[in-house]
Amino acid sequence: MLKIKRFIRPLIFIIIGAIAGYLYYTFYGCTTGCLITSNPFKTMAYTSVIGYLISVITKK
Repeated sequence: MLKIKRFIRPLIFIIIGAIAGYLYYTFYGCTTGCLITSNPFKTMAYTSVIGYLISVITKK
């Protein structure tokens, strides 16, 4: 049980990051020319990594 609890917080941040990335792609992403924001999967992957890093940095 303790091993599972260790992964819940980062997983929540990763999911929130993916949702934020999709919303960013939907409202602000460009269709051509942009390396990261031209593809929703790249945008979601990038913001998921950022979400994970935030969860690690803010860990108590």
